[in-house]
Amino acid sequence: MTPNEPEHQSHSHSPASGTPHGHGHGHGHSHGPAAPVSRHLRKVIAAVLIPFALAVGVGLIALWPGGAPSHKPSGVGFDQETQTARVVHLTKVDCADVNAQQQQQMQQQQPTGPGGGEQQAQSCEQATIEVTSGKDTGHRFKTVVTPDASRRYTEGQDVVVAYAPKAPRNLQYSVTDVDRSFPMWILAGAFALAVVVVGRLRGVLALVALAASFAVLTLFILPAILQGSNPLLVAVVGGSAIMLIALYLCHGLTARTSVAVLGTLASLLLIGLLGSVFIGWGQLTGNTDDQTGLVHSLFPGIEIRGLLLAGIIIGSLGVLDDVTVTQTAAVWELRDADPTASRRRIYGAAMRIGRDHIASVVNTLVLAYAGAALPLLLLFSIARSSVGTVATSEVVAEEIVRTLVGSIGLVASVPLTTLLAVLVVSADRAGTGGRQAEPGRAAGPGLGQPGSRRGGRGRRRKR
Repeated sequence: MTPNEPEHQSHSHSPASGTPHGHGHGHGHSHGPAAPVSRHLRKVIAAVLIPFALAVGVGLIALWPGGAPSHKPSGVGFDQETQTARVVHLTKVDCADVNAQQQQQMQQQQPTGPGGGEQQAQSCEQATIEVTSGKDTGHRFKTVVTPDASRRYTEGQDVVVAYAPKAPRNLQYSVTDVDRSFPMWILAGAFALAVVVVGRLRGVLALVALAASFAVLTLFILPAILQGSNPLLVAVVGGSAIMLIALYLCHGLTARTSVAVLGTLASLLLIGLLGSVFIGWGQLTGNTDDQTGLVHSLFPGIEIRGLLLAGIIIGSLGVLDDVTVTQTAAVWELRDADPTASRRRIYGAAMRIGRDHIASVVNTLVLAYAGAALPLLLLFSIARSSVGTVATSEVVAEEIVRTLVGSIGLVASVPLTTLLAVLVVSADRAGTGGRQAEPGRAAGPGLGQPGSRRGGRGRRRKR
């Protein structure tokens, strides 16, 4: 027992054999938190993680962008100046009267009646929009909504408008989207409430960690890439910072969390290595959609292939945290349930848990990527392209590499993290002579045996 490890006192109460009531019971009482591992092992873990944390801090300072670079909107795609506006009036009009070309073409394609009469006039909606922000607040313009339009407006509805300063005055503003801020805030509030109600203090800490992750993403990772820093290096430094903040904030500054950090770090290195190899081998450019092309045209200094690899690393980080923390916790709990169990026994039991986790996580990743690329897959299906043609096209191959590389890292993280955790808890037991079993637990069954349970009704010890 180390000087910082308080002694655990166990009390057993059993009635004398001659008492009328022939039953016995035991109570285990823990007085104060227990040190999870010996002082020597804590020093070994710290010797690995402290330099790593310092390196991450140095990387943050060296690569800190100081904000996103100044940029004048080009007016192309998402790179437009936007303002808020409101629909103030809706009227029914004849599509031909307002030169709704799309509707006129649809009219021309419609067959005439049996008598060869004229086509019926089509009714459109004309919305009057009032700008509610910016230098032109109060300015009004009109837009036409054709019958086949997918979006409809209602009076009083908030919308988002794009501003084109070089266009004629009556064409400078156009509606690009609806303002859905209110339902999004309501949904975010419901999510936060559910997390706090169910998770309590852990839920609050998880929300704080989530806010910190977004802060690192928006204040460091994105601006640093825009400033021209290497995307892979930025992703490694920023992802490591997110990992350290999230894991230690949510799960505490313990040896168990440190083992999860080591497992996550090793798996991220494997994902980065495999991603780099197969992105180069597959000759993937990373420039497969309009958004990426627009970013590259606006900021030619950005290395798009590195951006693809950075996205793979950051996208895998969240699921990796879940897997490594779960496996580490499983090892600690299994060892606590049976302190006399061998390394092989604990490892085998923890891996049985990990295999179930692997099956569900890999399926989740594949379905998540397939869902995101569903419109693209539909287009390939319409074109009746072969499976080989679809899979080897760059736009799909990029998603396949992203999915499989991340999945390999996740699969590898289970045995790797489990092995690290088993070595730590086993070395601690060997170095300290084993933790003495509490009365009421010594005669109980071990790992995997029916009827195993935690002895006593004392408070759960912190590990």
